[in-house]
Amino acid sequence: MRRVSLFGCIAALMVSQSVLAISYPLPPEGSRLVGSTQVITVPHGSTLPLEAFAAQYDQGLSNMLEANPDADPFLPRGGSQLIIPQQLILPDTVRQGIVVNVAEMRLYYYPPGGNTVEVLPIGIGQAGRETPRNWVTSVQRKQVGPTWSPTPNTRRAYAQEGKTLPAFVPAGPDNPMGLYAIYIGRMYAIHGTNANFGIGLRVSQGCIRLRNNDIKYLFDQVPVGTRVQIIDQPVKMTTEPDGSRWLEVHEPLSRNRAEFESTNKVPLPISAAMRAELNNEGAASVLERRSGMPVKIGR
Repeated sequence: MRRVSLFGCIAALMVSQSVLAISYPLPPEGSRLVGSTQVITVPHGSTLPLEAFAAQYDQGLSNMLEANPDADPFLPRGGSQLIIPQQLILPDTVRQGIVVNVAEMRLYYYPPGGNTVEVLPIGIGQAGRETPRNWVTSVQRKQVGPTWSPTPNTRRAYAQEGKTLPAFVPAGPDNPMGLYAIYIGRMYAIHGTNANFGIGLRVSQGCIRLRNNDIKYLFDQVPVGTRVQIIDQPVKMTTEPDGSRWLEVHEPLSRNRAEFESTNKVPLPISAAMRAELNNEGAASVLERRSGMPVKIGR
């Protein structure tokens, strides 16, 4: 895949880096474009995997791979440049509570009465054990030190791989749910992890995973009763107040096992109306590249 040109955002929409989350000032009325892209250089002699750089800048592994398709995920070459995709288009939905976009593997939190949005990378359900999509629910309860009782189906799946999974996993650092859990609906949770490499990948049994610092931050901020919306928007588009048009395209999630195992690209879910609006050469290249970053496609 060839790279696309990068465009800086409006100077007033600066992004501030935090060790716990990336906090973006909410854009003005009629705008959905926030943040700015960074480019870093991998230190010579570095032995760190791509996940280490993703964690340093609070990105998911999938976001880094979309932005840097030529990077070696196990050992990025010393002296090479990595794009940190910190510019994004806010999802086209209500700015309230928690919004999870499974297609881009990001969680958005809009603090009540605030003027910021906190963005955190997530891991989601593996193929066949999907994280729910197109669902509105709420935070039912929160738990410090969650325990885990895997279902019989989960234990059988592990057994087929030659792994023994206990019927009950006590709270602690070895628990796959991490040290904090935010329960949404009746069957799912937003929780920590004991395996950070899964952030930005489809690895869970359907729940939503965050890095440990991120879940602690979210746990402390989000009250019970907070609205939670899970969406699936691999294609995001905005026309900004200055008339510029931007397009952000992520690799969509496979819809079945055949698509998951295929080497072909998963078709983008684009309506006829949207396709007509994107009928230009610039948009076509962005739809093909799927860099996961906003690209200006005209005015």
